[in-house]
Amino acid sequence: MAAARYVLPVAAPYFVPAAALGHATRLAPSERITLGFIGVGNMGSAHLPNFLGNREVQVVAICDVDRLKRDKAREQVEQHYAAERESGRFRGCETYNEFEDLLARDDIDAVLIAVPDHWHALIAIAACKAGKDVYCEKPLALTIREAREMVRAARRYNTVFQTGSQQRSDAKFRYACELVRNGRIGKLLTVHVDVGGPSSEKYLPEEPLREGLDWERWLGPAPWQPYNAERCSGNYGGGWRHIRDYSGGMMTDWGAHHFDIAQWGIGADESGPVEISAPPAPPDIRTVPQPGQGVVYKYANGVVMYHGGANGVLFTGTDGKVEVNRDYFRSWPEEIGREPIGPNDQRLYESDDHAQNWVECIRTRRRPIADVEIGCRSVTVCHLGNIAYWLGRAIRWDPVKEEIIDDAEASRWLDRPKRAPWRTHL
Repeated sequence: MAAARYVLPVAAPYFVPAAALGHATRLAPSERITLGFIGVGNMGSAHLPNFLGNREVQVVAICDVDRLKRDKAREQVEQHYAAERESGRFRGCETYNEFEDLLARDDIDAVLIAVPDHWHALIAIAACKAGKDVYCEKPLALTIREAREMVRAARRYNTVFQTGSQQRSDAKFRYACELVRNGRIGKLLTVHVDVGGPSSEKYLPEEPLREGLDWERWLGPAPWQPYNAERCSGNYGGGWRHIRDYSGGMMTDWGAHHFDIAQWGIGADESGPVEISAPPAPPDIRTVPQPGQGVVYKYANGVVMYHGGANGVLFTGTDGKVEVNRDYFRSWPEEIGREPIGPNDQRLYESDDHAQNWVECIRTRRRPIADVEIGCRSVTVCHLGNIAYWLGRAIRWDPVKEEIIDDAEASRWLDRPKRAPWRTHL
């Protein structure tokens, strides 16, 4: 079959100022959704300009354990709103070191959580209990059990909960999955997913504590370790994303994007694999495995998913292939990638703005495109791969009961011990 390769024009950033999308005229104060930010490091600071430009939202509070970051964010908020006023002045954004103080405010409708992974579940569950709607950055949780507890909390408190897997709101990924789900490549046989490897233990020597950082609060439920700047760095080249106490590595960090799309194409948003095999040695966190060297997932419907061997996500069927990534789409044969999705075909949830989808769902009480259940199922796939890598052997999974079958050692990885007084269960 002939191969067609489409290199798409450079896409817009995932965080587009809402003013550029026609949201410049702000609603009356009584009609706005009041929003608190919890975490304003890498991802939080990327989200902030978008929500400041959204006419339906008013950012009223900033929380971060780093005083310098939260003060900088407050200044950004107040300068933005001041520029919209004839007086050129605005005060009305409070800052907090402890997220509990922000959540205690009755005048906050929703929160955006963009903190290291080991804090996601604790803060999100507390936000649900406090009656706030939630946008939580991906990966949803540090463990499989935490992710399920987040779903339970969201359902119990009727929370509109968006997981930050923004590729669900990208037309290329939706189109690729619709092609697969409508049989345009025939019967789906395999999926290849291109992400790096798992996190690992790491020793880092103690350094003088940086001014303005509450280190005890940064660690929270994680095991105590002395301060080191790399340990709490948000850089992708190193930092907490590479350390097992705080993250699952690129398997969860980027896996929450690409394995999420694989689940969407497979049609497994409420399910998952039944068996995960692994080679004896996991890849380095930065290394995508070569074909045949990564974990292999088997689904009950016969689909086999491989870690590695793609540019993004590659779906292979009996009659063709579709490969998709950010700013990239390719099909074999090329005719597949030219076919429109018709009115009688299966259509997937459509969103062209991940943040705005959440805002709209807060108003309608509809579930958003990356609802917490979807985030839970996708991160479960990532964590199962890590467990197989860390143990160096195959594991079997029951996606209905959400249990590892007949393997007590592997089952211990379903959750992590937490330092007192932190706990996630309801």
